[in-house]
Formats: sequence, C-alpha cells, structure tokens
Amino acid sequence: MSNMNRWGIAVAGFLMQMALGAVYAWSVFRVPLSKQFHWSISDVTLTFTISIFTLGVSAFFGGLWLRNKGPRVVAMTGGFLYGLGVFLASFSANKLWWLYLSYGLIGGVGLGFGYIVPIAVLVKWFPDRRGLITGVAVGGFGAGALVTAPVATKLIQSVGVLQTFAYLGISYLVVVMATGYLMQNPPSAWQPAGWVANATQSKQRAAKDYSIGEALQTWQWWALWALLFLNVSAGISLISQESPMFQEIAKVSAVAAAGMVGIASIGNAVGRIFWAWTSDAITRRWTFVSMFLVQVGLFWMLPGLSSATVLTLVSFIILMCYGGGFGTMPAFAADYFGSKNVGPIYGLMLTAWGCASAFGPLLIAHLRQSSGSYVSGLHIIAGIMAISMLLPALVSPPSTRT
Repeated sequence: MSNMNRWGIAVAGFLMQMALGAVYAWSVFRVPLSKQFHWSISDVTLTFTISIFTLGVSAFFGGLWLRNKGPRVVAMTGGFLYGLGVFLASFSANKLWWLYLSYGLIGGVGLGFGYIVPIAVLVKWFPDRRGLITGVAVGGFGAGALVTAPVATKLIQSVGVLQTFAYLGISYLVVVMATGYLMQNPPSAWQPAGWVANATQSKQRAAKDYSIGEALQTWQWWALWALLFLNVSAGISLISQESPMFQEIAKVSAVAAAGMVGIASIGNAVGRIFWAWTSDAITRRWTFVSMFLVQVGLFWMLPGLSSATVLTLVSFIILMCYGGGFGTMPAFAADYFGSKNVGPIYGLMLTAWGCASAFGPLLIAHLRQSSGSYVSGLHIIAGIMAISMLLPALVSPPSTRT
C-alpha cells in the first residue's frame, strides 16, 4: 500500500468523524422541540445524554466486532444505525420516548460503532505519526457541530424540526457508509518504507500487542482510564455551564454569551489536533502533564475575569485541553498496549467519557448552588487538576519482563 493510500484513508476517516460529530450540534434542537411539543429543556437534553452514554458503551463492542469482522463491516453498520436513528427521530411528534429510542439509543449505537473504527484503523497505518493522525481523526468529530449547527438551524426554520431530522438522517447514513466502505487495515506488520521508531518512541511503547484481558490486568490501563476521566470531567464541567457562567462573570447578555460559547467551542476541535501533534514530540504522558498544568492556572483565574474577550480566550484554551485528551489518548493506548487490539482496549476506555459526562456537570452545578457563585467550584476543579498532574508524570508502559 502506498503512502498516498493511507492518507486517502485518513481523509475518509476525518469526513466520517465529522458526520458522526454532528451529534454535538444537539443544542440547536432543544428549544424548537421544547416549544413545539411542550417538553422541558431537561427532558430534551436527556436525548443527548443517552446518545453519548450509548456511544461510550457501544464503542467497546464495536472494537471487539472490528477485530473479528474487520473495520468496513463495523463502520458501515455504524453509519446505517446512526443515520437510521436520526431519520426515525422525525416520527417523534408528541412521543418523547420515541426520541430517546431513535436518536438516543439507535443513533448512539451507530455513533459508537462508527467512532472507534477510524481511530483503530489509522493508528495501524501511521505508527510514525500516531498522535497527529488520531488527533486529526477525532478532530473531525469535534468539528462536526461547526458545520451541522448552522445547516440544521436553517433547515429547522424552513421545513421544521422533525423534517430536519429526516434530511440529516439520510445525509449521515450516506456519508458515514460511503467513507466507512473505505476503512481497511494495512497488511500485517506493515510500516512506512524506511521508518524506524526512534529511541524515545521505543522507550514509550509496549514490546508486544496486548489482548483486552491482558490490558485490564495492568494498572496502566486503569491509569489511562483515570486520565481520560479527569480531563473530560474538567472540560465538560465548563461546557455544561458556559452560557450562564459567562453571563454571571462577565456580566454579558444571553445573546453575547451564546456568541462566546460558539467561539470557545472551536477550541475543542483545534485542541484535538494540536495536543495530539504535540504528543508525538514530547510523549503522551508529558502532554497530559502540560494540559493539566494549563488547566490549573486557567480554572483558578477564570472566576476573576471581567473582560468578555479574555474570558472567551481562556475558555477556548480550556476546551483545547478538553479536546486534546480525546486526540491524544488513542495513541497513548496504542503505545502502551499495541495497535493490534486498540479497538476494544480504547473502546472500553471510552466509558470514562460517559462517567465524566455525568460527574463533571453535577459537580459544578452542586458547588454553584451551594455557594451561590462559580468561584469555589472553579477553584476546586483547579485543585483537582493540580493533584491529577502526578498521574501522567508517574505512568510508564507495562513491563513484559518476567
């Protein structure tokens, strides 16, 4: 296989993740659904929670299936289920449970199957650029909402919210299944012509490919799970409260806060590529130390900022770190446990995403309610990040010595 072919697969993986990442545009559906069917915002938001939680669980099973059937079957099945789930949501009129079942559950299973495939495939094609390539892949997922949100908003205005689900569902099905068809593993033991791992890379990589069972018996797997959990918890606590937090701290209007949220959210996509690319140069562990250190300072200073511009910039950088965890961790898992079974090994690790998605928002909301401001909550998160720096500083590849 030529160098050009692997980059073609990388482009397909990016486009596939962009279509899947459209799920992050869910916020544009909340108010239209709430107004049309008199559902509460929290009831509508639960659809997104179900979808992301299901993604985390099904990614593991998709990784297992990928190992047995290959990436093409799993990717195309994921695309079919994701598109079908969103399409079926167009029949949700006055049936909230149907929205949960279609968009949340069926669509979520498709998301998980699809999400894990480009990651598992591309780490095999790019042993020389593991960080960068997984960052590019999941960067597409982070960027999906930037394209989908304005498109979905215009569709809702012109054809209504339910018909928008139908159009988007068909589009997602076509794009993900088409790009999924191009997903294939390289030949066994393939590597780029003339490439040899340098001393730093060799030192940070496992000497063998671990099975999922073997990986779970190492403390390093649990350490990486904890790293992902801690990083997601910090970032998603900010994401869950951005608009009201901006209004309270910077004293801006709801409209201005919405604009600030939109700008800051771009950091999620940018950080996935930037930090993953950085990790190829300074190693994954020191990338996480750096991201945690940055967040210690930014979360601590955040409640004292009164400038809307500075607050937006700080939030942008925090969300770069949030996205950076997703960009760097697949390569981290491949380094420590080998690329052969990275699908199920990293797929199971994604349960940290689901757990953190519940923990982070609940923590910041509870601390805000109990103290009457965001100051103590943001300072506690800064403290958690400071302590968390010890974990990546101490972690090292599993030893295969007996």
